[in-house]
Amino acid sequence: MRAFDLAREWPAPNTSICVIDRRGQTHTFGDTERKSRIASVSKLLTAWATHVAIEEGSTGLDTDVGQEGCTLAHLLAHAGGYSFDGNVPIVSPNRKRIYSNTGYDLITAHLETVTEMAFSEYLNDAVLAPLGMVNSSLNGSGAKDVVSNVDDLVEFALELRNPKLISSATAQAATTTQFGELEGTVPGVGRFDPCNWGFGPEIHAAKHPHWMGTRNSASCFGHFGGTGSFVWHDPAANISCVGLCEVEFDNWALHYWPIFFDAVLDELAK
Repeated sequence: MRAFDLAREWPAPNTSICVIDRRGQTHTFGDTERKSRIASVSKLLTAWATHVAIEEGSTGLDTDVGQEGCTLAHLLAHAGGYSFDGNVPIVSPNRKRIYSNTGYDLITAHLETVTEMAFSEYLNDAVLAPLGMVNSSLNGSGAKDVVSNVDDLVEFALELRNPKLISSATAQAATTTQFGELEGTVPGVGRFDPCNWGFGPEIHAAKHPHWMGTRNSASCFGHFGGTGSFVWHDPAANISCVGLCEVEFDNWALHYWPIFFDAVLDELAK
């Protein structure tokens, strides 16, 4: 792919990327077998495991978890009122979109209770093993401590494109905006009103400037991580992109990523 020439300009020497085109063919750059911590992209996997647990009947979106009035749905969509890292809620639920690792730690603690399994084990049984993600594991927080590689994350991206582990209705709800009018901040990116989020994935919507490209559709969804990791799928173009950089997400990514993503769509969305 010609767009990969742009990735060679990134200040991230260990970059690995895979683009999945509209026909499902993969295009790779770098060492896609190299493993690293995927940081907050872990939340996508944790959210998917949560949806599996819901469909199994172990819990429900309307189950109370956390402070008074807070449900599993609120926590999945960062609407539970908890700060980025802090056990004490700072607002009541459904007031603001406050991106929260704490919220996802509450989710995993809840799942451990209802499934009677360590979350790392449940994540493996519910998501990693069924998708053949043999190089992926959780060692720590479900909000940020999954270790994986691009090859494995491609298997998850294929699940986002064509869900097999959960129903299409559940996947549709997960990947569209929930609690839609909430304003909030995407850490390291900016404040948005509204700050669109699904039950796990961030929704691109009208956010600008943003870590996704200007050519990514409003329906594009995904997540990035502080280690320079990203996953997105654009349903309008039927194109997906996965990347690991091992360089802390910062202004460099906000500059280079959108240019690259636009080039990918220019090249493949025809």
